[in-house]
Amino acid sequence: MQVHRRRVFFIEGYEPKGAGGFYRLFKREWFRFRKNWGVDSTLSDVRYDSDDIAVWDIETIGPNWRASTRYEFLRLEHQIRDNLAQPLWLQLARTLRWMAGDLSTGSLWRVYRASWRMGVLLSYSQAMLVLWIALALAGGWVVANPADVSGLARLAIGVATTLAVFALLRPIADAMFVNQLNNCWPYLREFARGKPTGFDRSVELVARRVVTATKEGDADEILIVGHSAGAMLALTATRLALKADPDLGKHRPDIAVITVGSIMPLFAMHPAAQKLRDSISILSTEPTVLWADCQALDDFMNFSDFDPVGGVGIANDIRRCNPLIWQIPFRDMISAERFKRMRFDYWRKHYQYIMANDRRAGYDYFMSVCGPAPFSLWAAQKDVDAIFGPDGSYRVATLKAAE
Repeated sequence: MQVHRRRVFFIEGYEPKGAGGFYRLFKREWFRFRKNWGVDSTLSDVRYDSDDIAVWDIETIGPNWRASTRYEFLRLEHQIRDNLAQPLWLQLARTLRWMAGDLSTGSLWRVYRASWRMGVLLSYSQAMLVLWIALALAGGWVVANPADVSGLARLAIGVATTLAVFALLRPIADAMFVNQLNNCWPYLREFARGKPTGFDRSVELVARRVVTATKEGDADEILIVGHSAGAMLALTATRLALKADPDLGKHRPDIAVITVGSIMPLFAMHPAAQKLRDSISILSTEPTVLWADCQALDDFMNFSDFDPVGGVGIANDIRRCNPLIWQIPFRDMISAERFKRMRFDYWRKHYQYIMANDRRAGYDYFMSVCGPAPFSLWAAQKDVDAIFGPDGSYRVATLKAAE
């Protein structure tokens, strides 16, 4: 099979930069993709179809192939920015309640057992928040304690100073992603538990658009991509699409859900996250939809070498066919110099799954979403030389042999 037309539905993680920021990232990496492969490609400007969806189109031409991609970006920036703009006292109360809940239910310990690095990330975000509060309180005490005034006045000075120090430290906390991380975990935990959130309508919208896209018949392949926290939303959207149309993946176009750098297990391990585990269980036994979970040891912010089904407490099913667990070697994809530069830039490495390669490798996000090979072939082969010739020509014979 050769993909001539493709639809991609991309669901971001908990990232406030939104469609505009992701389009600029995509455009920058698109230039690197063209250079790496030597292909002719055009990229449209971003179009904002609505407050929910942004779209851009890519047309790519190789030596013996041509592929068109419609890239639909689910805009979650409105909900995320609204969350981050809430009064700090409300955010702190929600975060402290989440921290207490993770300790009391043993969820934090389960995360550490599954991935010590994700456990450290959780502990880091919590510790930085506690340190932020402690420094503000210490500042208030230092200023108010020696003040030669009445007790009530001393209390007022202490409170005012504490709030002032807390506000002054906020730019540092924001630069270290303290507020964003601690805002992310509780909101997404609520979604995993089936509580009403601002994400529900957006996820249902993606599910409807996927069903519509299959019925329109203008694509050879549909990819639903979820990055980071967006992996949980992508799985839920796919499950809702299957519920709306049980025959969704039985005919053309082929459908694949791709979770990259997923932190979904962090939420699924909570005892109350039964709704999320139901979605995972359904997709793990759905033979008509390919689910590929792309993990990387070089990414500190994901669950690498981890089974996202059994590892979150879902009993083994003899019908299980998903996910295909794919370990992504970043060192094979990017130059040694660039890898060295981003060695301690954990946030940058967390985005490598959806960025262009410096070298041709078995995992290539841009060629996967812009090229002629179906994603199922990439996932099965994991060998770029088996799919493409040295000049970038598509080895269609390889696909025929695989079929």
